Amino acid sequence: MKRTGFWILLLACIGIAAGLVAARTGHAEYGDIVLNSKSESMQKAGVDPVVFPHWFHRIRFKCKVCHEDIFILKKGANDINMASIMNGDFCGKCHNGLVAWEPLYCDRCHSYKGDAAPAKKITD
Repeated sequence: MKRTGFWILLLACIGIAAGLVAARTGHAEYGDIVLNSKSESMQKAGVDPVVFPHWFHRIRFKCKVCHEDIFILKKGANDINMASIMNGDFCGKCHNGLVAWEPLYCDRCHSYKGDAAPAKKITD
């Protein structure tokens, strides 16, 4: 019994360590979407492309919470930019400091370093 507990604890520690390393490297995980359509303006602002954790949101909310009320389900149909987010549109509908954290820390979203292939990359 002691051996089983040891192995479970060891595997848990390895899993946590791997998760921390993945979080620091800023690559997209399975189910994430990398938003890079405004790469020129992001480069000028000195920020990386956005990693949107779709599955993180999908586990917590039904699709209709975001799609079609907040985001149009068509590539290029949503002109997402920081001004609109700060004005309460798109991500800013929830990320307003009341429902979820405010978009004050750029690296929370602008975290893609390009060190791993994303599950889905939107460039247009």
